[in-house]
Amino acid sequence: MATTVPVDPNYLIYRTPLASRYASAAMKENFSDFKKFSTWRKLWVILAKAEKALGLDISDEQIQEMEQNVGNIDFERAAKEEKKFRHDVMAHVHTFGAASPKAAPIIHLGATSCYVGDNTDLIVLRDGLEILKPKLASCLDELCKFAVEHKSLPCLSYTHLQSAQVSTVGKRACLWAQELLMDLQALERVSAELRFRGVKGTTGTQASFLALFEGDAAKVEQLDNMVTDMAGFKRHFIICGQTYPRKVDTDIVSVLASFGASVHKVCTDIRLLASFQEMEEPFEADQIGSSAMPYKRNPMRCERVCSLARLLMALVQNPLATASVQWMERTLDDSANRRVVLAEAFLAADAILQTLQNVFEGLVVYPKVIARRLSEHLPFMASENIIMAMVRAGGNRQECHEKIRSLSLQSAALMKQEGLPCDLLDRVRSDPYFQPILDKLDACVDANTFSGMSVQQVERFVSEEVKPVLAKYEDRLTKAAKLDI
Repeated sequence: MATTVPVDPNYLIYRTPLASRYASAAMKENFSDFKKFSTWRKLWVILAKAEKALGLDISDEQIQEMEQNVGNIDFERAAKEEKKFRHDVMAHVHTFGAASPKAAPIIHLGATSCYVGDNTDLIVLRDGLEILKPKLASCLDELCKFAVEHKSLPCLSYTHLQSAQVSTVGKRACLWAQELLMDLQALERVSAELRFRGVKGTTGTQASFLALFEGDAAKVEQLDNMVTDMAGFKRHFIICGQTYPRKVDTDIVSVLASFGASVHKVCTDIRLLASFQEMEEPFEADQIGSSAMPYKRNPMRCERVCSLARLLMALVQNPLATASVQWMERTLDDSANRRVVLAEAFLAADAILQTLQNVFEGLVVYPKVIARRLSEHLPFMASENIIMAMVRAGGNRQECHEKIRSLSLQSAALMKQEGLPCDLLDRVRSDPYFQPILDKLDACVDANTFSGMSVQQVERFVSEEVKPVLAKYEDRLTKAAKLDI
């Protein structure tokens, strides 16, 4: 019989891979139980301080007792209280009160559950955005360094995934960077527009606070402003129901989902270029690409980004649906959904950024492969240059066009049917018709003359559009941590 070995209980429960495998410690802490419930306590302290300042009978001793116990959370007791009361906020009111007995009578005074629940969510969302923004800025910074480094390296560009014209490796990187810049600016927008719920009472009317202050509306407004300020927000909602508008969640997760679309495109491009052997993500010395094929160098980092990006893009459907069914002043069918979706969206975005920066810092380019692939198509692209050279030498444009067309079709047929390299230039050199321009033929097919304004566009984009945005993150730009897995 097989020997039964005791199993660590941690391995007998489901843990989201976003926490156990991918996301950073900072983002996991931001969505942790300790962050959530200690913030609830901080909000109760803030409320008490503001209420005392506005004349309610609350002592300094009570406030000091609460402050001393903000981090002293008896999670086991809270779990038992919630099982008893079937109400998470009241469970923590009682648990906090047990740790702060002198303050127990005034904890949560005049407030509703959403005072701590929703305001904490807004704080967590705000702090989550502050984690994401410098990480995205760091990714953008690395990508722009790559773009500038390779701004002059000609490469084949593609439309419909078919060879098109000549671009540069740096110009293509700027296509990626431009979308990430738009994502960073969108994160900045939702971050700047984020407002606090404040103190609004059970259905947003502030009736309980108006009663506490014996009908003094000015003090109720002062209370709202003071609590908002002490929580670190510049503004609060004037109008809300029991909760802050769930369109806030929709707006934020939509921005994250849009970011997911951007990085999916970027990493798909890199995966395609890897299959062309033009570019690769970093590959570590001991990394195994395949258990069966030792030679494989699979783009696992970019594949991971694409995988997580699909999750992130799909998550936006939930806050959209939640916002649409918040009947009247609110329903509670948002609660369980939001506990999962908001955390998963931020953890997914965070995990993507960690991997993406690792990719950008270690991108490998193979100029000789790029040049070879370009050389296979460049003679066809140079047809117009050859025609113009012949016209300048006294030739007839239409006659020259027909000559080039005929030679191009012959060369293309050999390439497709026989697998031979492009011999169009050899055919041109061998045709007496082109004798007048043979000394100019090499100049006609110089790849550096085909990329238009690519170099200037890279320089202008980085200096005029990216650098002003990155300047505000200068002291927060980071290097990617080594990926554990």
